[in-house]
Amino acid sequence: MEINTHTLMLIALAMAASGGFVHVLISPYLSGEAKAQRRQSAIQAASSKRSSERIGDAAARRKQVAESLKEIEARGKRKHLSLEARIAQAGLAWSRTSFVAASALSAGLCTGLVWLAGGTLFIAMGAIAVGGVGIPLWTLNLLRKRRLAKFLNEFPNAIDVIIRGVKAGLPLGDCLRVIANESEEPVRSEFRQAIEAQAMGLSTSEAVERIGERVPVPEARFFAIVISIQQRAGGNLAEALGNLSAVLRDRKKIKGKIKAMSSESKASAYIIGSLPFLVSGAVYLTSPKYMELLWITDTGKLVMGGCAVWMGIGVFVMKSMINFDI
Repeated sequence: MEINTHTLMLIALAMAASGGFVHVLISPYLSGEAKAQRRQSAIQAASSKRSSERIGDAAARRKQVAESLKEIEARGKRKHLSLEARIAQAGLAWSRTSFVAASALSAGLCTGLVWLAGGTLFIAMGAIAVGGVGIPLWTLNLLRKRRLAKFLNEFPNAIDVIIRGVKAGLPLGDCLRVIANESEEPVRSEFRQAIEAQAMGLSTSEAVERIGERVPVPEARFFAIVISIQQRAGGNLAEALGNLSAVLRDRKKIKGKIKAMSSESKASAYIIGSLPFLVSGAVYLTSPKYMELLWITDTGKLVMGGCAVWMGIGVFVMKSMINFDI
């Protein structure tokens, strides 16, 4: 009887173990856990595949952006700024012949004034160089800087017009036409030339790139790069231009801060630069015979030439110290 009891217990244990083993193997299939695991594995595999595709797309887009930047930079380096381009950037409707004629007239006036004042041939030659080259180029660069400053002041507003138009559903070309018709100068004329270039068959990115070529400022090049990348790689144009507008306005704020911080240094430089002329004028008013030795005698002329050279070097050094590029 005792043997039968042990046998029955062993049989019961064996059956329980077999049942548990079978339950462990079969229950996932019966309850759907295996299908859920397979589905979860498939979802994870698809998610990792999409992530790898997104990473590949981002890498390809970064590569395309880098290539676009290199291409635009190479175009800017290849092009030499000619005299006609400088005249156009200054906002003048002159030709090369007109500018050369104006330079010759300026040289003649300066030489005539020096000759009437009793200057020597050496001084007259210097007056020809100053009047024929120095004054015209200085005036041209001054007008060019003023026009570029006006462009930078109005350019962020033009970008905001494009952002609002794109968000409202307008095409980029229509936004450019709005700027060409309603913006302030010189932004209006530059975008009008871009619209005319589009009418002649150029693409939007190529027409916008010409704005950066005609107006050689970093802000215009940034705008051309954004449009070029958006045309090639796609993306949210309103968001990209919004970031660009914020960057341009931050650059403008930084320029204003630098101008305010360097105003004291500029005032000091102006005072130091004007002191020799003010003191010389005061001494000439009190003692004319004493100051006449500087332009009557050869030694005085040599001293004045040396003083002019050192004065020019000092002005150049002070200008380099107080000017900052952003």
